[in-house]
Amino acid sequence: MARKLKTYITNLGFFELALAAPSMKAALEAWGLGHNAFHQGFAKETHDTKIVAATMAKPGVVLKRPVGSKGAFVETAVLPKDWSLAADKKLPAPKAKKKAKSAAPQAKIKAKAGKADKAERAAIISFEKEKARRDREREKQAAREDARAEKEHARRQRDVSEAEAALERAQARHDDAMAALEKERDKLDRRVALEKERWDEERDTLKADLRKVRR
Repeated sequence: MARKLKTYITNLGFFELALAAPSMKAALEAWGLGHNAFHQGFAKETHDTKIVAATMAKPGVVLKRPVGSKGAFVETAVLPKDWSLAADKKLPAPKAKKKAKSAAPQAKIKAKAGKADKAERAAIISFEKEKARRDREREKQAAREDARAEKEHARRQRDVSEAEAALERAQARHDDAMAALEKERDKLDRRVALEKERWDEERDTLKADLRKVRR
């Protein structure tokens, strides 16, 4: 059997949040809070009739209003131009439940209870639909983030591949240039050897001629 919806409130940034949910855990999940704000005193259940009515009209939808404001909770709340943080930022204390009049006819009480049960079931169904929609949005967001991460990874891999290819081309050009220089050096070494051999012969001949004329 589905659990009865309750209204929970908390503060997040400059806004006070309200939500109709079946449990504190469900409220934390809808608010996107990882810690247990209830145990730490940052969130609580409220019985304020206006807040309860607003949240029960849109079960599972996170409603907002500026912190310190006494205005209505809405889906797309904005800060007023003259807004400033209220001195007392504590969550409103829950109001005492009104006692049912004992003098009410039994049939009328049952009729009201039946209507309340139907409204509660409808609210729970609405909450589940909103939760499913929120889960789908989160899945889509996660998919978009994964796609962006995959695209970024592919881009980095492409940049790395291009840089490696550029390095390989430069290395090949360097190797070709060094090979050409080695060939040129071999030619120069051969020319140097030939020139040395020619000079040695010419020098020996000239020295021999010089010795002859000195005699």
